[in-house]
Amino acid sequence: MHVPDGFIDAPVSVAAGVFAAGAVAVSLRGARRELDERTAPLAGLVAAFIFAVQMLNFPVAAGTSGHLMGGALAAILVGPYTAVLCLSVVLLMQGIFFADGGLTALGVNITVMGVVTVVVAYGVFRLLTGLLPRTRRSATASAFVAALVSVPASAAAFTLLYWIGGTTDIPIGKVFTAMVGVHVLIGIGEAVITALTVGAVLAVRPDLVHGVRGALTAPLKLRVDGELVDAPAPTPEPDSATAHRSNRGFLITGLVSALLLAGFVSFYASASPDGLERVAADQGIDEKAEEHGAADSPLADYGVGDIANARLSGGLAGVIGVSATVVVGTGVFWVVRRRREDGRGGPARSDHENV
Repeated sequence: MHVPDGFIDAPVSVAAGVFAAGAVAVSLRGARRELDERTAPLAGLVAAFIFAVQMLNFPVAAGTSGHLMGGALAAILVGPYTAVLCLSVVLLMQGIFFADGGLTALGVNITVMGVVTVVVAYGVFRLLTGLLPRTRRSATASAFVAALVSVPASAAAFTLLYWIGGTTDIPIGKVFTAMVGVHVLIGIGEAVITALTVGAVLAVRPDLVHGVRGALTAPLKLRVDGELVDAPAPTPEPDSATAHRSNRGFLITGLVSALLLAGFVSFYASASPDGLERVAADQGIDEKAEEHGAADSPLADYGVGDIANARLSGGLAGVIGVSATVVVGTGVFWVVRRRREDGRGGPARSDHENV
C-alpha cells in the first residue's frame, strides 16, 4: 500500500510528514531500551527481510495482489519502537531508489504502513499473549491475529487521510468499503507470513523474539511455610563464544534467505496491481497521481535499467535493495545502541522494560 504522490493534498501530506517525523524521533529514543548487542544486527536483518518480502506480491482476488507490510512482524521480533525505525528505513530506501511510494507522500506512508501497523499489531499481540497460555503455539497464533488486524487498520488510516485531504471527489464510504474489504484479504496473507516467520524464529532462537522475551516459561514455584513463591532463576555462566557463533549463524541464515527471496523468488511474484492500486483505479482516486520524483532512478520499478533480461534485472535490483537496506538499517541501529551505552556509561540491557 505504497501511496504515490498526488493522492493526498499538500497540507495533509505535510501534516503526515510532521507526525511521521515525530514518531521517528520518539522511536529513536524508545529503541535505546530495546536494542542490545544481539538485537541491533537483528533489527537490520528484519528491515532487509521486510524489504525482500515486500517484493513478493501474492494474489488475493481476481486481478488484485497484496504484499507484506511488516509492521506486526517487526514489532514482535524487535519491539515497537525499533519496528517503526525498520519500516521507516525500508520505505525511505524504496521511495528514493526504487520509485515505490511517493517522495512527498513519504510521511503518509510511514504513518500508514509504519506507525499504524506497528501500534495496532503490537497492542493486539500483547493483549492476546497476556490472556493466552505462555506457549510458543499461543505466541504464534497471537502473531497471526495481530498481523491480520493491522492491515485493514492501515487501510482505514489511509481512508481517513484521504477523507481529510484527498485530491479527488470520491464518496468516502465507497473508498472505505473498497479499501478495508480488499485489505482484509491481504491481511490473511500478511498473517500467514508473519506467523510462519515468528514461529520459525521461536523454534530456534526464542530469546531473540522481543514480544515474548521472558514470557514463554512460567517461573518454578516452591512451597515455603505453606505459601507458593517463585524459585530463584538459574544463572548459568554464558559461553560468549558459543553465543556469538549462534547469533552469527542465525543472522547469516536470515540474510541469505532475504537475498534469495528478493533475488530469485521475487521473479515469480504476482504482477497484478496491489490493493491500493486496484481501488485507486476502480474508484478514480488516481486521477491526479503525479509522476514519481525518482522515476529516472536506475533501480526504478525494481529493475536495473541497463539490463534487458527481466529476470536478471529484477533479481539484481532485489539483491542491491536487500544489501543496501541491511547496511543502512544495521548502521542506524548500532548508532542508536551506542548512544544508549554512552548515555548510561555501560552496555545496554537486553530486557524490554518500559516498552
